[in-house]
Amino acid sequence: MSNLERWVDALVDEFDLDREAVDIGAILDLARDAAHRVERPAAPLTTFIAGYVAGLSAGEGADHPGLDAMERATELALAWDVEATLDEVVTEDAADSADADGTTRHEPAAPERA
Repeated sequence: MSNLERWVDALVDEFDLDREAVDIGAILDLARDAAHRVERPAAPLTTFIAGYVAGLSAGEGADHPGLDAMERATELALAWDVEATLDEVVTEDAADSADADGTTRHEPAAPERA
């Protein structure tokens, strides 16, 4: 048994959960998809929100609330279209302004005043 599995077992015991409801592989897959498709901090936030939604759905009597929430969150993460950040836009603009010989064009300097 890995340290991660022992940790999950400790959490399950602490919160009196059904161990079968905690699918380590599915949760880690969701975290990976969110981290790689959105950005790294999205991993814990996404898994927390999916778990929260699953809890709410379970309270409403849903049959497979955890699985449903993780599937929906995974689909959203995999379809996520990342917008360029300001740094990426500036880098792209600089690359676009390079001449064919690789030199960068600069605006002409203002004439010096005498």
